Amino acid sequence: MKRLFFVSALSFFAGFSFAQHQSGKASFYADKFEGHQTASGEKYKHGKLTAAHKSLPFGTKVRVTNIENNQSVDVVVNDRGPYVDGRIIDLSRSAAEKLGFVNQGLTDVKIEVLDAGDGKSGMEIKAIDRVSVDEKEFYDFEIERKEPNGFGIQIGTYQELVNLMRLADNLKSSYKKKVTVQVKILNGVKYYSLILGQFSNRDKADKFMASIRKKYPDAFIAEFHKLR
Repeated sequence: MKRLFFVSALSFFAGFSFAQHQSGKASFYADKFEGHQTASGEKYKHGKLTAAHKSLPFGTKVRVTNIENNQSVDVVVNDRGPYVDGRIIDLSRSAAEKLGFVNQGLTDVKIEVLDAGDGKSGMEIKAIDRVSVDEKEFYDFEIERKEPNGFGIQIGTYQELVNLMRLADNLKSSYKKKVTVQVKILNGVKYYSLILGQFSNRDKADKFMASIRKKYPDAFIAEFHKLR
């Protein structure tokens, strides 16, 4: 018996960017990881300004600001982690030195996505997720291009569209909120970021994110901005 999934009014948009923000603890790589392969396939080098993040696609450029001294550094995501509660990013040693927290080991930071990538990096891309697909699965879409305003909650970024469709259907049924998809091209590969909700202000987005934090611990607030 074939399964039928309806994902109605799912909105796709391309050519738009997010001011994506996240706050939490930052750590940095121990010296023993020098030369080890990261999740993207690149080797870790302490002299490069790179970072590990749990969900941002490889090649994403982010600005990290040390809240304690207001020092900032721009890094490129090429690894996954850190897998410790409360930590949101793991930095190369040189990035940690620029932020001035090598002696402490940890610091409070805020991160902002600057560039989702232009497809020109030589970094090897690995799939974010893999699933077995039932050839009898069917999906129905009503698609319209959107220019969203306000704030949404980025649940995750996916390479395989079937994962996106399954989760979008589940989110719409569970939370009765708009689901928006941003199409990104990183290193010549398409990725799909799934955004839940459209809130008029950050306080409302914060309250909603708190309510789903246990189920989606890597979710973060995305502010919609049209490219100028």
